[in-house]
Amino acid sequence: MEKTKSRKLNISFQSDIELAEPTKSKDTSTKSDNGSKGRIWEFIALATIPIVLVFGNSMLVPVLPVMQRELGISKFQSSLIISIFSLAAGVFIPVIGYLSDRFGRKVIIVPALIIYGGAGILAGFGAIWDSYAVIIAARAIQGLAAAGTAPIAMALVGDLYDGGTERKALGLIEASNGTGKVLSPIIGSLLVLIVWYASFFAFPVFCALSLLAVIFLIKEPKQNEKNELSKYIKKIGQIFREKGKWLITAFFAGSLGLFILFGVLFYLSNILEEKPYNIDGVMKGLVLAIPLLGMVITSYTTGSLIKKNGKLMRWLMNIGLVAMTLSLAATLFFLKNIYVFIGLLTVSSIGTGLLLPCLNTMITGAIQKSERGMITSLYNSLRFLGVAAGPPLFGWMMDKSDSLVFITVSILSLGTLCFVFFLIKPPPQID
Repeated sequence: MEKTKSRKLNISFQSDIELAEPTKSKDTSTKSDNGSKGRIWEFIALATIPIVLVFGNSMLVPVLPVMQRELGISKFQSSLIISIFSLAAGVFIPVIGYLSDRFGRKVIIVPALIIYGGAGILAGFGAIWDSYAVIIAARAIQGLAAAGTAPIAMALVGDLYDGGTERKALGLIEASNGTGKVLSPIIGSLLVLIVWYASFFAFPVFCALSLLAVIFLIKEPKQNEKNELSKYIKKIGQIFREKGKWLITAFFAGSLGLFILFGVLFYLSNILEEKPYNIDGVMKGLVLAIPLLGMVITSYTTGSLIKKNGKLMRWLMNIGLVAMTLSLAATLFFLKNIYVFIGLLTVSSIGTGLLLPCLNTMITGAIQKSERGMITSLYNSLRFLGVAAGPPLFGWMMDKSDSLVFITVSILSLGTLCFVFFLIKPPPQID
């Protein structure tokens, strides 16, 4: 494949995302008899997996203040319900990614969905027993299982398809991810009306639907190559020696975006139920969905526009970080005006929506397809760690002062803007 060299980064960008029109999908011969309907059902089955993952955290955000009251726990302890899940997922994603490369995708995804749902039931009984320890343990198990869901589904798409079909499948997965982000706080708020721990028992239902779809609608191709661990680690080291300067910057920027997003959601979920707002129930879920909706729409639009345009990616990444920095800094002056405050947080989320698709495309486009699974696993791992850090650190800062929260994230956004501006300079065309 043709390579385009960047003088400033001294790296070669390679992309399998867009192939020539005559290229056939890998699945052309095996799917031709089933036609487009069979492929659509396969796409739907794949799309259910990231929805389950997104629900794992976002659906519980509206529940946390209620959980604090019902279990008599602190703000920090309730934040760990989100963080322990993301921490476990972040730690195990590279390990699970390697196992899926070696033994297959479905052999990882199917047990992961079963464990995910079973741990949801355990967390629900922990709530009934008023046992915070059982809930935390169950959430850690869920996080471990989550490492075998959406990240592996993206690798499975790469196994199943090439060219335009692969782009369509990845686009659908990204759209389902975004849809889940918007709907999950609303669904979580509705379930609270039944009983505060109903969300835990809802997980097995979503997992069962996804599990059936994966088992019966997806046929995984056989894997010919078995990756040895020593070679696997050696390849990672080689990639970071060649491209580490900008890759590490990209990893940090992606992690920061989700750190701020979930930290802000945790912050909003707590203050909305307090005076003078007194917003709870479904209305709170709708308010929490506003910043998420801004991010999802922007992310989807950005992903459609950027294609292989490296120059446009650079502009959008920096614009996104500028929007995050300025809007988060401006919140310091509007902490008591809820309408302007939520508007500014939505602008910050829009900035995240500009940033993340560009980073995703940069990272996948710069790495050969045979090595992409390793790098994207590490990237997803750091993103999860960003989510894990958000709620507890925001909770700790909230106990100090609201101003400290937004001074800190503004400075972090500004620092990341400087790193991205000087260290990530893709060529005009990523090819």
